[in-house]
Amino acid sequence: STANAPEDDAPNRYSRTERTTYSRYSRDANSSGSSLPSNTLEKRIEELERELAKERQENARLVKMTQDKEELIGKLKEEIDLLNR
Repeated sequence: STANAPEDDAPNRYSRTERTTYSRYSRDANSSGSSLPSNTLEKRIEELERELAKERQENARLVKMTQDKEELIGKLKEEIDLLNR
């Protein structure tokens, strides 16, 4: 059950990242005196959200792959122990 713990933390970690990213872009937009049209910023936000979704998907795939490999390693260690006896 401890193998699932990092995965459980993922939504919290991502929401913090999103808040930080959003507030950073908001500050940049406010400090620039709205030099960029809001639709340009909205398109950029949408682009970043799509990129974030892809990265989350890739992260989930890598976490699953790592868990599968750790499970295989455990099974192989058990098999080695049995063979050594």
